[in-house]
Amino acid sequence: MELDTESGVRTERTHTQKLSLLDRYYRYMERRAPSDRFLLLLAGSILIVSLVVVFFTINATQKHTVATSGGTYTEGIVGTPRFVNPVLAITRTDQDVAALVYSGIVTLTPSGELENDLAQDITISDDGLVYNITLRDDIYFHDGVPVTAEDVAYTINLIQDPTLKSPLRGNWNEVTVEVLGEKELNIVLTEAYTPFIENLTVGILPKHVWGDLSIEQLPFSQHNTEPIGSGPYQLDSVHHNSAGLIESYTLKSAHQGERTANISTIRLKFYPNEDTLITAFEEGQFMGTTAFSLDTLDRIDTDTYRIIEQPLPRVFSLFFNQNRLPALRDTAARAALSVAIDREELIENVLHGYGFPTDSPVPPGFIAVESAGTEATSTPPSTTRIQSAETLLLDAGWEQDSDGEWQKEIDGEAATLAVSIATSNARLFEDTAMYIRSAWEALGVRVNVALFEQSDLVQAVIRPRNYEVLLFGTEVGRSLDLYPFWHSSQRDDPGLNVSLYANIATDELLETARTSQDEAERIAAIRTFESEVREEHPAIFLYSPSFTYVISTDITTPEMERIVRPSDRFSNIRLWHMKENDVWPLFTN
Repeated sequence: MELDTESGVRTERTHTQKLSLLDRYYRYMERRAPSDRFLLLLAGSILIVSLVVVFFTINATQKHTVATSGGTYTEGIVGTPRFVNPVLAITRTDQDVAALVYSGIVTLTPSGELENDLAQDITISDDGLVYNITLRDDIYFHDGVPVTAEDVAYTINLIQDPTLKSPLRGNWNEVTVEVLGEKELNIVLTEAYTPFIENLTVGILPKHVWGDLSIEQLPFSQHNTEPIGSGPYQLDSVHHNSAGLIESYTLKSAHQGERTANISTIRLKFYPNEDTLITAFEEGQFMGTTAFSLDTLDRIDTDTYRIIEQPLPRVFSLFFNQNRLPALRDTAARAALSVAIDREELIENVLHGYGFPTDSPVPPGFIAVESAGTEATSTPPSTTRIQSAETLLLDAGWEQDSDGEWQKEIDGEAATLAVSIATSNARLFEDTAMYIRSAWEALGVRVNVALFEQSDLVQAVIRPRNYEVLLFGTEVGRSLDLYPFWHSSQRDDPGLNVSLYANIATDELLETARTSQDEAERIAAIRTFESEVREEHPAIFLYSPSFTYVISTDITTPEMERIVRPSDRFSNIRLWHMKENDVWPLFTN
């Protein structure tokens, strides 16, 4: 019996142990009083709801949104591809396509800094003359052939060949290339030039594709329009119109491991002019473009499209030739002419708001810490500005005659503050000059505007320094090479020091900014130079024009800072995406 009893007990316990947790919970609840049962149910419900809330809260705060591959992006471009070849590309159309198909030794980060692309490592000698480059082992052209040092040397040699007339040739004068191995080479300069590294962004050509062609044959090769590179996208198909012109390219993402671009397909559609581009845009034929004029941007639906705007490294300025007009030798006169200009109104009227005011030769946005004087570009109302300008003139001994013109004796002779502005007859320059004339005439300064064809402006005006005031744009590049425009050695043609500025102290600063390998030292030199120029007023700095890019809100892009040319927008095309997922941090890799 005991055995039976014990056996029965064991059997009953085994059965109890086999009961599910839920069944045991129900049996327990059946034995409770109704009031206890209610409290337990309430507590259980609160616990469950709390757990659900905690779960969703953690889920919302901890999950990451990550880009995923897929999608097709279509862009509209004005022009027809002809030289999709980094060595020959000169039009925006060719440069845009080349930026997608080819890759360089270095590329741009979203913040506009340089980082290695084809290069695994770059070492610059202490004297700044030798760039030792080691290429990555996992880089290939789109036909599967590895990229080698020979390909880099071949590309540079083509650029340097005078017969080919590459637009990049001036950047590679007196540069020697030494191939040290399959993946290693030296680039040797004759004198230190810190901005030189910018040239390493040029796309590399495959020698095995181009090497058998003579220099004379190269511009006519089919590879110029059916390119093979090592960039993020490779050519998939070409569509021609009835006239045989290229109407569109379809590019597909090149398989490059972790460097593979997110967007699977890019279609580039080419249009003969802006009018046809606008019509196609209104029909929804593409999702982004850089080809809209400034007045067209005012019509963009900003709920559907973003307008990306970044300053370009160009400064539009009025340069004074003090040798041609005695009145301009007076610092107060030059300062008063600057104060009289409302730069923000100028940008609104002439650039439809797409520009950045500046009172500095350094374009805004190209040095991390802006100068203390940048705020001065915010101008007071016109009446206050004119009054301030008049005060400067009066305090400096200028007087207005019966006709309202400003007079003063300078260097022993009577001088009248009346000027002539020479500039290009291009619309942007003409509109800017007309605005300046109206601002100066409000101050009582008589102004004549002389417009020239671009070639005539260069040959008959700029080279012989035949102007009183020159409205001119300077492009200093991402590295801010101010030397050609401000060093005293560049005052005579072919130099571009069009203000004829001469200052021993600033010459040394410009040389330091051009040759120092210490970034902090370079920036300090540029800032000190900037302060000196502000005080002396050899020119009036007006604005930096904007790079503008209209793109669908369906496309997520990283920042596009410190852009030099429109094709730079594709420097980080690998990071663009159209599709994304929310995942836990554990799975973000």
